[in-house]
Amino acid sequence: MAGGSKFSVFDHLLEGCQVISFDYHYLYVNDAAARQGRKAIHELLGKTMMEAYPGIEDTPLFATIKSCLLGHTAAEFESEFTYADGSTGWFLLKMEPILEGLIILSIDISERKQAELGVKDQLHRLRALREIDLAIINTTDVTFALQRVLENVTESLGVDAADVLLWDPASHRLRFAAGCGFRGRGIEQTEAKLEDGHAGRAAREQRRVEIRDLRVNQNPFLRIGLISGEDFVSAYFEPLVAQGEILGVLEVYHRSRLDPDADWLDFLDTLAGEASIAIDSAQLFNNLKRSNDDLVGAYDTTIEGWSRALDLRDKETEGHTLRVTEVTVALARLAGMSEAQIVHVRRGALLHDIGKMGVPDHILLKPDQLTEDEWEKMRRHPGFAYDLLHPIEYLRPALAIPRFHHERWDGTGYPDGLAGDAIPLEARLFAVADVWDAVTHDRPYRPAWPEDDAIQHIRDGSGNHFDPQAVELFFHFLGQDQRHAA
Repeated sequence: MAGGSKFSVFDHLLEGCQVISFDYHYLYVNDAAARQGRKAIHELLGKTMMEAYPGIEDTPLFATIKSCLLGHTAAEFESEFTYADGSTGWFLLKMEPILEGLIILSIDISERKQAELGVKDQLHRLRALREIDLAIINTTDVTFALQRVLENVTESLGVDAADVLLWDPASHRLRFAAGCGFRGRGIEQTEAKLEDGHAGRAAREQRRVEIRDLRVNQNPFLRIGLISGEDFVSAYFEPLVAQGEILGVLEVYHRSRLDPDADWLDFLDTLAGEASIAIDSAQLFNNLKRSNDDLVGAYDTTIEGWSRALDLRDKETEGHTLRVTEVTVALARLAGMSEAQIVHVRRGALLHDIGKMGVPDHILLKPDQLTEDEWEKMRRHPGFAYDLLHPIEYLRPALAIPRFHHERWDGTGYPDGLAGDAIPLEARLFAVADVWDAVTHDRPYRPAWPEDDAIQHIRDGSGNHFDPQAVELFFHFLGQDQRHAA
């Protein structure tokens, strides 16, 4: 029974009820309040709150009680109460001033509060997973993606530090890739074999290794020297696996003992899965990029081979196509074209005369002047180039030079009679480079021109054959100043 007949009306309330005097003594406690406080009624009656629950005077709960007693005021609020064993409970408290001091009604809301906190934890974890997913989607940099994963690992799991070791098949070792929360940089020197240590065991057996207290662990932590000064107590080593293949190990450290529940361990597994996805995605992208680079290199080597074959068939000076290509690329850069555009400029320059494959040899190799009928057939080679290259999607962006390099600024060129800016820029630049190389190198039917004559020829063509701005860029490329040239 509760003490004091005056308050016996509260004995059978389902809610807790207690009366506190102005000097903090328990004047009345019913059975429900005693159960909520995990005390017997006789352990409370006649004692002060500070005697019954040492340390309570430092809590927000006591501060509110004190304020209500001093001010003779009421209050209603939710409060977390910590028991002697470290566990906690949540209560809805309603306080009303009375002549004797303060009457406090309490309802245990621990289950509801734990459910709310559980929902908040789940939402927080979902947000963390969303952030990780966005990091994986928006980058191919595995280090950046892992750093975001580790930031969420430490925050979501409430641990002090975490790192990822990546498996290096070439050296058969686990090597540090990214870390978060470490005081020093010793962990970055990590290099572990699968046969050694907790991380190696996790990777080898593809299962989590838990060390709840490194201080009493019978198997010494082989890399303890790398984390000296970190004061870690608990450590978890989670294998990172994709399609049955080991990718690395996620290591989690805490500076006090961890005794996690099943939800915590499940989320650790989930985060390890996210880290595995980040690694696998980055490796897949990099492998694909290498394969694509190799394929592009093979394509470009093939194109260069075609260009040399065309030079030989046309009896051009050896190296003509490569020389004119390099000059055109240099002019394209001076003109402000992007590197992505310049890739196609280079391919187009290498293939500028591929349409001549459609010109009969007796015309292409004729040592004498061509007849009008033969010239008509020769002028069809830009169209042949277009017909040959356009079906190849990879080469369509490079069609401007093969198709239009014989157009003239004044509109008298072929095959379409384009004039001025209607001619693609790369074709205008190429036209200057092509003529320059043609006249400054020996041909079977004439020797190379002197450089001064060649310069004058280019200058004379400005505004009729050539785009004047292309000519200016060309003289800039040569290191000449057109305005002061004689």
